[in-house]
Amino acid sequence: MSVSFSSTSFAFQRPAHLCSNSLTVASNNFDSVPGGLGRLVLNVRSTSLCRRFRGLKLWVLERLNFQFQPPKQPKNRNHHFKNNLENEKGSVSDSSSILHVPDDKVTPMESPSLLQTGLSGAPMDVSRKPSLCIAVIGATGELAKRKIFPALFALYYSGFLPENVGIFGYSRKDITDEDLQSIIASTLTCRVDHQENCDDKLNAFLSRTYYINGGYDNKYGMSMLNARMEQIEGGSKTNRIFYLSVPQEALLDVASCLASSAQTQKGWNRIIFEKPFGFDALSSHRLTQYLLSNFQEKQIYRIDHLLGRNLIENLTVLRFSNLVFEPLWSRTYIDNVQVILSEDLAVHPGRYFSGYGIIRDIVHSHVLQTIALLAMEPPISLDGEDIRNEKVLRSIRKLEPKDVILGQYKTSGGAKVDACLNGLTPTYFAAALYIDNARWDGVPFLIKTGLGLIKHQMEIRIQFRNVPGNVYHECIGHNMDRAVNELILRDVPDEAILVRVNNKVPGLGLQLDSSELNLLYKDKYNMEVPDSYEHLLLDVIDGDSHLFMRSDELAAAWNILTPILNEIDKDNMSVELYEMGGRGPVGAYYLWAKHGVRWVED
Repeated sequence: MSVSFSSTSFAFQRPAHLCSNSLTVASNNFDSVPGGLGRLVLNVRSTSLCRRFRGLKLWVLERLNFQFQPPKQPKNRNHHFKNNLENEKGSVSDSSSILHVPDDKVTPMESPSLLQTGLSGAPMDVSRKPSLCIAVIGATGELAKRKIFPALFALYYSGFLPENVGIFGYSRKDITDEDLQSIIASTLTCRVDHQENCDDKLNAFLSRTYYINGGYDNKYGMSMLNARMEQIEGGSKTNRIFYLSVPQEALLDVASCLASSAQTQKGWNRIIFEKPFGFDALSSHRLTQYLLSNFQEKQIYRIDHLLGRNLIENLTVLRFSNLVFEPLWSRTYIDNVQVILSEDLAVHPGRYFSGYGIIRDIVHSHVLQTIALLAMEPPISLDGEDIRNEKVLRSIRKLEPKDVILGQYKTSGGAKVDACLNGLTPTYFAAALYIDNARWDGVPFLIKTGLGLIKHQMEIRIQFRNVPGNVYHECIGHNMDRAVNELILRDVPDEAILVRVNNKVPGLGLQLDSSELNLLYKDKYNMEVPDSYEHLLLDVIDGDSHLFMRSDELAAAWNILTPILNEIDKDNMSVELYEMGGRGPVGAYYLWAKHGVRWVED
């Protein structure tokens, strides 16, 4: 006898006697059950249990309108996690399982009493089927060990990942699940401001971690990854995130094999790529076209960890939720904007961007995205696409060599450049950018970023114009620049929001002083600030793309920088050497003065 329904097929063959042979209950959905159970098999000759199966069979036959419903996943305690099951390009809705019951074998998918209990009647952990799987490609690399896995565990520990998440590591090393878990465990810590159930959470996270040796054939390796994921997922509807922590030269091959062999057809797929995003405009364009031929734009997340800092996220909050700032956010009141990012002696540039230089590594993504978020037009909503639509990258004027200063640090104790760097690879960049639109016409956006400088500093300074006809100018003194109002957004060394205002010094005289109204985060908020990777990974899970570069933004950024890169390639631009631990090239001071801006040194 055969009965077919709209979404589920049942095939029954009447046996001579239901209980005459051993009874087997099998389900592919139990491939992922831990503890080596694999496929659940029950061999039973009990009369009472036979009566239960006979009754079940009659119940199924009598209710022809039966519809298969998969077991519900348990709700996460934290409502922030969004288990979005909408489909993206290349994904189709979950196809229902086909249940076959040949001879004396019954597979009742909807019977909790039989599926979720063993012979002892104890509940089985069917909730371990993940609703989200995250694969780290390049799992044994330094970035994965130091940043990606710790960030994933921090999210899991804080309740921002589902309890049944699946974590997969993929690389070429011949190691086991246990070896990967040991590697990961050596870098994991629990939050200082939590500390509850740390060991339990750590063990639970590691038990959900699996390793795949991809070897040197990525297509075969991705097929193995897909098979392992499907085994753990057990046929349930599951979303997948792939973090490609691989060298640039391996990116295309890995992405191609992933697209063809590892994407799920039962949920959405999202792909994370590390910067730099190409070497120049042409290589970036080719990379983008290749990616878009395999993935949809909304699947692609180009990650820059510096954009996950709280300072960057606070730019739009500070501006669009405070009336005191929004009316002043234009050329009418703002004189200049300074974006400063300097690394101290602890950072060794030759380690990670030789050949790329600071322009491709930091300016192209982080600095330009910071300016774009700072100067953007008001979006119609907080949706990622609405925010990205209002960024002003296409309005930024192409850079000219006369508005750029390049530098490279010298090795300590000598005049030679660092041997780790290829030629005169810039480790310092200062420039004046202009945005050609009605809001910012004529306002210089000054960039200063370098490595091996005197201190680690990340801040944005917004300097306002002088008060027209200021009646207190005689009380201020000869240097009017020291009396300008400033909004300072600082991330390093201590995260803070500072507003510099003019104030009367207490006393009988009339003397003015420039004072700071100080919001120091460490004094105001008694909490640990999450790492930027945690922030960005959570955005990917939630589908929030506003801190990730879209393809058109990528092209616009290269358009701004290409004239300078071309001049560097032609050796038409000089690179000024500066001492390690110094303040950078002297030429940067002259550049600031040329554009009428005083360079503030703390």
